[in-house]
Amino acid sequence: MSNESINDFSVALNNLLKTVGTLAQQQIELLNIGIKAAGQVIEPLVKTSSDLLGNVLNTVGQVVQNITSALAPKK
Repeated sequence: MSNESINDFSVALNNLLKTVGTLAQQQIELLNIGIKAAGQVIEPLVKTSSDLLGNVLNTVGQVVQNITSALAPKK
């Protein structure tokens, strides 16, 4: 092989590896963006669900108190 063909191969290999590295980096960035977006969507749902669960438990507690008061013997 001549020096020129070795240099051409070296340049081509270098460009290929640089391109593969760039593509891998972009894939990682896309994955990070997807994870952030999913977190931003899930966060309000979790908060709303926990608030709803708290309200339901509070209501159930009040219903149980009312039933207990109604069934308790009156003096």
